[in-house]
Amino acid sequence: MTDTAPSAALADRVPTPAGPAPGPVQGPLRVRRRMPPMPAYVLRRVASSALIVLGVTLVTFLLSSVVPADPATANLGQRALDDPGIVARYRAEQGLDRTLPMQYLTYLGHLVTGDLGTSQQTQRPVLDDLADKLPATLELVTAATLLALVVGVLLGVLSARGRGGRLDRIVRTLSLAGVSLPTFWIGMVAAVVFVKNLGALPGSGRLAPALDPPHQITGFYTVDALLDGDLDTFASATAHLVLPASVLALSVVGMVLRFTRSAVLESLSSDFVKAGRAKGLRERGVLWGYAVRSSSGQLITATTLSFGLLLASTVYIEQQFSWNGIGQYAFRSSTNLDLPAVMGVSILTALVFVVVNLIADLLYAAFDPRIRLS
Repeated sequence: MTDTAPSAALADRVPTPAGPAPGPVQGPLRVRRRMPPMPAYVLRRVASSALIVLGVTLVTFLLSSVVPADPATANLGQRALDDPGIVARYRAEQGLDRTLPMQYLTYLGHLVTGDLGTSQQTQRPVLDDLADKLPATLELVTAATLLALVVGVLLGVLSARGRGGRLDRIVRTLSLAGVSLPTFWIGMVAAVVFVKNLGALPGSGRLAPALDPPHQITGFYTVDALLDGDLDTFASATAHLVLPASVLALSVVGMVLRFTRSAVLESLSSDFVKAGRAKGLRERGVLWGYAVRSSSGQLITATTLSFGLLLASTVYIEQQFSWNGIGQYAFRSSTNLDLPAVMGVSILTALVFVVVNLIADLLYAAFDPRIRLS
């Protein structure tokens, strides 16, 4: 006998779907394509950064609008203030006679076109002033960040390798002192010791008065002097950079050191480091090739935080060492109640900080696939 009958019986018991039988698919199937993880992550981060910058413009504008002092009083002379027509004309030119929302929308419209207004103290466009002074600040902050990273990472690794020892205790004490001491106090002490008493370093400016600035290519005097092949200018620019960059670096070396120490200690207790030691690798190779290399994420965090903190600390250092950069420009603008310049500095500082954090996030995603896939 064959199984034809039972199979037919089972087929009769299975319910058939109602309606007509499905026909052939008409046209090609539409497949939804997803964007690759890394470009999607970049777009999300760029969009969030743009929203942060927009929020900074709103907060800066609102803070400048609630300043108790009157810009007309700060920028017009006493004789002009006695004439109501001159004051009204000034307020109309600056848009101060409009409502607050209209002033903000007008400011945003100008901001999109790159118009940050005109500085009341220099009578120049704020954008031109910022373009002239930004390279000086970036040179100072970049040198301080590199110096802090070199010293902080080296001391952090040595402290982690000798955990609990005498060197570890000394390094941690020095890092705590560096974080606790205010930057302006360190600057004053350094100026007295190295400029007044020892005479080893110049105390102010970016270059010796007898030398002309190098041909501007990057805006960094040290780099431009090397590109021009002018060793005298390079030596003078480096000597003027050493003291303010070192003072700035001291304020964040402790933070970099602690980040590095904790990250290396965590890596030294991991399984892959134990496996490297079991293979017979040298302790130096295990320390630098395994433990320090696996701590790249924490080092990115330390670099980002250091750059942001140093950028905020340049107001004191540039004013103290007569460093003609964004910090000194911000100090003079705030004391003269130059609101367009103050707002321009605030937006530029926020933009630089957001860009640095964006670069750090992209580096995180490049090192760790879990971030870009989340």
